[in-house]
Formats: sequence, structure tokens, C-alpha cells
Amino acid sequence: MTRRLPWLSTTLAFLVGVAVSCDAAVAADKTKVDRATKQVEQGAKQISQGNVGQGVKETAKGIGHTVVDGAKFSGENVKELFQKTFGSSRR
Repeated sequence: MTRRLPWLSTTLAFLVGVAVSCDAAVAADKTKVDRATKQVEQGAKQISQGNVGQGVKETAKGIGHTVVDGAKFSGENVKELFQKTFGSSRR
């Protein structure tokens, strides 16, 4: 069991890093990304306090929300970039 904890901590640190990097993109609706990032942080804190099951569940949900909101943001930014660069196709 003690060998799993360092692996779990490393994995969670990596996942939190991924979630934070998605947040660095400055989401269109930043409040949703901030909320998801907080959820990841709360899950990681629960794990460090020994509540592994609930912590992993909370962290996974937060990462999922962060990825979804980041994808929405990316799509909106690409669309906006092309509209600004090449003009609107509807004239």
C-alpha cells in the first residue's frame, strides 16, 4: 500500500498540472474553468488527507470539466481567429 501512495501522488500532480495548463489558455467563460480547477484541487486535498476514493472521484470530475471547457474555448478561439484573419464568410 505504501508503494502506491507515491505513484498516486505523482499521477495526481501530473493531472493537476494538465488541468492548470488548460486553464492557462484563458477560457471564454473563465468562471467554469476556475470552478473545475478548484474541483481538481479539492480532490487532491482529499486524497492527501486520506480520503482517496472521494478525492479521486472529485479530481477526475474536475479534470473532465476542465478538458471540456478548454475544448470549447479552443473551438471558439480558432473560429474567431479565422473570422478576423480571413473575414466573415457571410457578407
